[in-house]
Amino acid sequence: MRILISVLLLSLASLAGAAEEDSGEIDKRVTLRTIEPARDVGYTVGDKLSRTVVLEVEKPYQLLPTSLPVAGNQKKRRNQELGIELREVKLESGSTLDKNTYRVELTYQVFTNRQVARPAALPAEFIKFGGKGENIEVRVPSWNFRISPLAVFGAVNVEKDMSGYHPPLLLDAEPHRHILWGLLGVAGVALLGLFYVLGTSTWLPRMGRPFARALRDIKRLPAAPESLAEAVQRVHAAFNSTAGGSVFDGAGFVAAKPAFAPVSGDIDRFFALSRSVFFEPAAAHGIDEPMTWLKQFCRRCRDCERGLK
Repeated sequence: MRILISVLLLSLASLAGAAEEDSGEIDKRVTLRTIEPARDVGYTVGDKLSRTVVLEVEKPYQLLPTSLPVAGNQKKRRNQELGIELREVKLESGSTLDKNTYRVELTYQVFTNRQVARPAALPAEFIKFGGKGENIEVRVPSWNFRISPLAVFGAVNVEKDMSGYHPPLLLDAEPHRHILWGLLGVAGVALLGLFYVLGTSTWLPRMGRPFARALRDIKRLPAAPESLAEAVQRVHAAFNSTAGGSVFDGAGFVAAKPAFAPVSGDIDRFFALSRSVFFEPAAAHGIDEPMTWLKQFCRRCRDCERGLK
């Protein structure tokens, strides 16, 4: 039992000695505070780590710039390079009534890689202050972190690698989001075009013109033989409104309105049908179902007045 207690006391003493060696003894005239990186794992070759050292020293002591670590030096331990290089040193100074304050920003970069994660440390730095004919040396303690490999070595059991430091694996959905918005835009334009071609409303430009109104009126007529004369008269009104005057033949109308050239043959057939309905019942027009044909003809004329070829 005594032997066990002795071993424990020796272990605690060694740990206390190691901790004291790492933190260093700080002079009472100097106050030191460090701001370390936000995380201490997951760094790979090429990553940069920044730590900030805030120092306050009693006047008239001042920081000696020559004591600051020099950028570009590879850090070594026991004559072996650690694979960590000091890349940049920034110094900001200020003063209060009785103290000088200094803020030192140290940026390190990792230049090593291993097949497995391994421990590393930002090395301890020594900073000196001068004043009253003497120098004060302050040791900035080291800071431990972990260097991760660029690629996984060997088999990995994901269930045993559920560290809280690992962020969730997210897929970049931005390209698919752009494609989705593009497809929605194309679908919107297609629906708008479909409404423009098939719609009978007047909420879009060129949708409420004479033949569009005539088609709506003809569709409302009952399916009876006596409706034919009213339908033909309604189409005549559309021709007159479009031409700005009375229309008696198709050739003159097409010459004045070239947009209706694709249906010039049907226009001649319509005037033949009109002559048969109102003046010469025996006149030939070649139309088997006049009411159905008249609706289709009026729809084609509506497409022409909307600029749809």
